[in-house]
Amino acid sequence: MSSGSDRQRHRALLMAGLGTALLMAVFLSPFASKAPDGLDRVSQDLKFDQKEMQAKPAQKLPFYAIFNEYALRGVPAPIAKPLAGLAGTLVTFGLAWSAGKLLVRNPSKRSGDDSRS
Repeated sequence: MSSGSDRQRHRALLMAGLGTALLMAVFLSPFASKAPDGLDRVSQDLKFDQKEMQAKPAQKLPFYAIFNEYALRGVPAPIAKPLAGLAGTLVTFGLAWSAGKLLVRNPSKRSGDDSRS
């Protein structure tokens, strides 16, 4: 089998997976539960949610100005969550793809190529 067709199949699978993830992020994020997440629920159950810090550490992060909870700031409410899901999916994909490129060796660039056999 040729390396070119393998590469095309891998690229098609990658794009199909990314497309599926993006569609899910955009179209399913508006249906996310309004209930508190795990940590919020535990803090409410144990009654220490009133003791939270006034200046939260998350407010010091660079993305705080862009995202509010699971939505984008300054965007109309009906599209704020889908856009945040889209952005989060793309950032996660980019980080995972970059890590994969850095951590996995390309077999065609090996010094001891087995093409002589």
